[in-house]
Amino acid sequence: MDNDEWVCRPHPPGQIAGVLVGGRLTAAHRRGKTMWCETRTRDGAEGPHLGVHLGMGGRVVVTDARGERIGGGPARPDRTPRKPEWDRFTVLFADGGAFRLFDKRRLGRVRLDPDLDALGPDAETISRADFRTRVARGHSAVKARLLDQSVLAGVGNLLADETLWQAALSPSARADELSGRTLDGLHDALEQALKSAIAHGGVHTGEVIPHRRPGGHCPRCGAEMVHGTVGGRSTWWCGAEQA
Repeated sequence: MDNDEWVCRPHPPGQIAGVLVGGRLTAAHRRGKTMWCETRTRDGAEGPHLGVHLGMGGRVVVTDARGERIGGGPARPDRTPRKPEWDRFTVLFADGGAFRLFDKRRLGRVRLDPDLDALGPDAETISRADFRTRVARGHSAVKARLLDQSVLAGVGNLLADETLWQAALSPSARADELSGRTLDGLHDALEQALKSAIAHGGVHTGEVIPHRRPGGHCPRCGAEMVHGTVGGRSTWWCGAEQA
């Protein structure tokens, strides 16, 4: 099912199905926020990549012929309350299973042959040296550099705020003025924030995230949290440690 013209833009309804029906999904990959599947056409030729972007609230649900969810641990029934229209894109398999993009907010994206060349290295695997070189290359605020998917792929707004707070670094500090030692510390903070997010179920579980609100206080020193816009994005930081 590829009838959602917003989620599947720029493809008109039926275009994605036209190249996938009868074929196979042969491998799955991820870099940053972008996931894609390699495909084979019905005659066995190499097909287009099927790109999937989850947006802010989407998730991929894969079920077997019994409707039980598979992947991410032991198979279990998929009991997620949902409306049919929240399944924005669905691939039905020959064995009765299914691959669905579940997205209440309709912010996800499905497209053929996504532009992977525009993505920087994955934030989870980038080395200290590469991180230092890529982030410090620009004159913009360090938060803007972290959010630039061509610099490194996978850092969103919440993760950037959590990482900068962990590193006790001002989000508006100029990236090209940061020392190598500071950049190494920022890399380590990003690595730790990602590990914690993966272990606890998402970036929203970060230590400073619940305090990103009016009247919030830094959970480390108790200073009031400050709100502003950095790199065009809503940003929160500690008024003392990240000043």
